[in-house]
Amino acid sequence: MSQATLTRPSLTERYAAAFARSQKLHEQARNIFPNGVTHDARHLLPFPVYVERAQGAHKWTVEGRELIDYWSGHGALLLGHSHPAVVEAVQRQMEQATHPGACHKREIEWGQWVQRLMPSAERMRFTGSGTEATMMALRLARIFTGRPRVLKFAGHFHGWNDFLYPGADAPYDAAVPGILTEVAQNTVIVPPNDLDAVEQTLRGDPQIGCVILEPTGGHWSQVPIRGTFLKGLREITTRYHRLLIFDEVITGFRVSPGGAQEHYGIKPDLTTLAKILAGGLPGGCVAGRADILASLEFRPGKEKMRHPGTFNANPLSASAGIATLQIIAEGQACSRANALAQQLRQRLNALFAERGDACVAYGEFSCFKLLLGYQGPRPSGDDFIPYGGDLNKLTGAKDPRLSHAFRQGMLLHGVDLMGLGGMTTAAHTEADIEQTVAAVASTLDLLREEGLIER
Repeated sequence: MSQATLTRPSLTERYAAAFARSQKLHEQARNIFPNGVTHDARHLLPFPVYVERAQGAHKWTVEGRELIDYWSGHGALLLGHSHPAVVEAVQRQMEQATHPGACHKREIEWGQWVQRLMPSAERMRFTGSGTEATMMALRLARIFTGRPRVLKFAGHFHGWNDFLYPGADAPYDAAVPGILTEVAQNTVIVPPNDLDAVEQTLRGDPQIGCVILEPTGGHWSQVPIRGTFLKGLREITTRYHRLLIFDEVITGFRVSPGGAQEHYGIKPDLTTLAKILAGGLPGGCVAGRADILASLEFRPGKEKMRHPGTFNANPLSASAGIATLQIIAEGQACSRANALAQQLRQRLNALFAERGDACVAYGEFSCFKLLLGYQGPRPSGDDFIPYGGDLNKLTGAKDPRLSHAFRQGMLLHGVDLMGLGGMTTAAHTEADIEQTVAAVASTLDLLREEGLIER
């Protein structure tokens, strides 16, 4: 028997064999899309998997392989895929009208549910996406305050618009390709969790009119933020007469029915929403103080922010959103998703401790993150933050070979993570958690065989 016969297939070879149909589809896609993908996060070497259908917390690839899904529709799903109530609502609306180009009853009901769940939503305007919502919030803030600049935190993502993208990814002080220097100069970036830096910056720059942040931390809690910081930030922005914008595109209706602001008891001036807001369909909104959103009104002799948008308050999105928010309002969906994520983090950390793996799981609410090659103390509780929340250690440069190989291994074991982490839904089960923990253990063994990690 030759040495070649004895050689075990590499991880990439095993992955390619298991997802051969996806590879063929990707070859077609490369002739249409840059890198063959339609979203940066879906880029996976040597090719991504192609999904044919999804139900609950699971999805099935074109090869028929079943996967436990932790992408959760990029965070847009809390009830799981194709929830019967959401499907029925959208099908019913589809028969009536998909785009009447007119006001409709559903938009009113949708807005009333947002107001019911988020007391800060005195008025709102629906948009087509979360990026559009943050664009609108920033423009409203400029009109209301007369100040052009915005303060944001390093590592926080607020959509890909020019004024808010700088500082979203490391290196945080680098120029972003395609964004003009004179535009980026109006975005002031400070470290997360540093109230002194916020106060000094606001005191020294009267041109800053607003502060925006993801209230649980940038990139869905990669560098976690806690309630003490949020309360301090609310006090400082109030004292310096600056607007506070909560970007709850991810946290809205996920952390709790009323989002992070309900959980922490903080009332921002403006809130941006999307994802769960529209029940997994496209849609966003800006909600907040009536006097700020008054700039959208037709008022003789006063400035008006123009706001067209073909799909604003689209009735299909409204129908999905209403069906979703009705269920979320009961409270059990958020609680279940949060509890399952906590269970997963605890089970993973117990696994790592038992095996001596240089890994740690962390996060809060229904999000979880994994650090490979972690060097530090083991978690003592669910409020643990690795490296004391050090921005560079938690978000610094990662080895792309390792992250791509890790996801390949997880897919081979029936689990699809969003990179090195994910989000749970109310549709996940304890059995899903146990299978995920086993998949992580097996994947780490594969990575050691490949020489990518050491114990």
